[in-house]
Amino acid sequence: MLVAAAAIAMTGCGEAPQNNKFDGTKGEVKLLTLDPGHFHAALVQMYMYDQVDPVVNVYAPEGDDVKMHLDRINIYNTRAEDPTTWDEQVYTGADFLDKMIAEKKGNVVVLAGNNGKKTGYVKAAVDAGINVLSDKPMAIDQERFKILEQTINDAAAKGVMVYDIMTERIEINNELQRVLVGIPELFGEMQKGTPEDPAITKESVHHFFKYVSGQPLRRPEWYFDIEQQGEGVIDVTTHLVDLVQCTVMPEQEIDYNKHIEFTSAKRWATKIPLDKYRLVSGKEQYPDFLKKDIVDDTLNVYSNGELNYKLNGVNVRVSVIWNFMAEVGNEGTGDTHYSVVKGSKADIAIRQGAEQGYKPMLYVICKEADEAAFEATLRKALASVADKYPGLDIAKSGDKEWQIVIPASIVKTHEQRFSSVMRVYLDYLKQGAIPAWEVSQMKSKYYTTTKGLEVARAAK
Repeated sequence: MLVAAAAIAMTGCGEAPQNNKFDGTKGEVKLLTLDPGHFHAALVQMYMYDQVDPVVNVYAPEGDDVKMHLDRINIYNTRAEDPTTWDEQVYTGADFLDKMIAEKKGNVVVLAGNNGKKTGYVKAAVDAGINVLSDKPMAIDQERFKILEQTINDAAAKGVMVYDIMTERIEINNELQRVLVGIPELFGEMQKGTPEDPAITKESVHHFFKYVSGQPLRRPEWYFDIEQQGEGVIDVTTHLVDLVQCTVMPEQEIDYNKHIEFTSAKRWATKIPLDKYRLVSGKEQYPDFLKKDIVDDTLNVYSNGELNYKLNGVNVRVSVIWNFMAEVGNEGTGDTHYSVVKGSKADIAIRQGAEQGYKPMLYVICKEADEAAFEATLRKALASVADKYPGLDIAKSGDKEWQIVIPASIVKTHEQRFSSVMRVYLDYLKQGAIPAWEVSQMKSKYYTTTKGLEVARAAK
């Protein structure tokens, strides 16, 4: 598959589009949507942007994926409150990629779908001089990572930008955790930890069956194939690795050969029997390409994994767990996240379990002897960031522990965060470049996930 994708990427490159310089002019960004197989492709268009032309050209093979994408866009266009006005111009055919490159009706392509094809799609766009805004992951193994790394280098030489959609950076609890870690009077120095007791732990729990925008999410069949979707340690873990990088080396360039060292990794499967597969896919039987993963009439999906590594000397553990659905009575529960960053004066933690009503909540755990003095320091720290994060407060939640009370007015939903990332990307387009630290951290992020997969597979 990879060889085929790389071969496609080399065809029909032609000259770069002439409208590839941006200054913020209304409608100057002309979106292309390529082979949308994941609902994230639609979330980029949940709102309108002055800089983005409402006409979007979609290129995809015929089938359920493109139909579901267009249905989601139609929901946004027809909603009662703040409806969008997207005009989707659709081409479906076996030559959809060649057609997109040949017609060049846009200057930014949005990618969210089959991860096995994504590296080749990124390369094809860059070779054609088209900017890329891609869902994660952009590479699902070390072979694809090497192609991606070279493609990112080529993009800079061609004057186009490759950027991935890191929505978890701007989830308010994640953002405030980094902010508080960055206040030495409160947090102290980051601990180094050990492989057994890491200084940073991040765990993400997800569900194959869940609701998005109030509707049950239908998963495409390829989503369950690790050769197309990729394994858990290279998919959702991308977000966790990104958050670690932003915490340990904020806005700094990372050399993965110098700064990253693996200590261990592991992987395991989620078992999905046929009745549950029917529920989430809408299909009656497993497709032929999944038969390799069926054991005792049950689909085994290697969607779970754990990576243990050092980043700039700091011991880190990131793990991802995929259950089929949330516990009975909590079916509407979204993805959950646990995180702790350990400092010499305090630990900063995010919890999202039953006690929190499955909503993420931020906590500060004091390590100092004088609890009253520490509380005063905590209040002072929150006051120092009040201009950017108004309304923050604290509530005692345990012995030497406080919850950071976050007002709803500064919380963004999962769907809304896609719009925020889009605005960051549009600003980078106007600036004419992605910052060097962003580029280096993009490379190191995919090195970490794909190398971690290699280590996990070797451990079996």
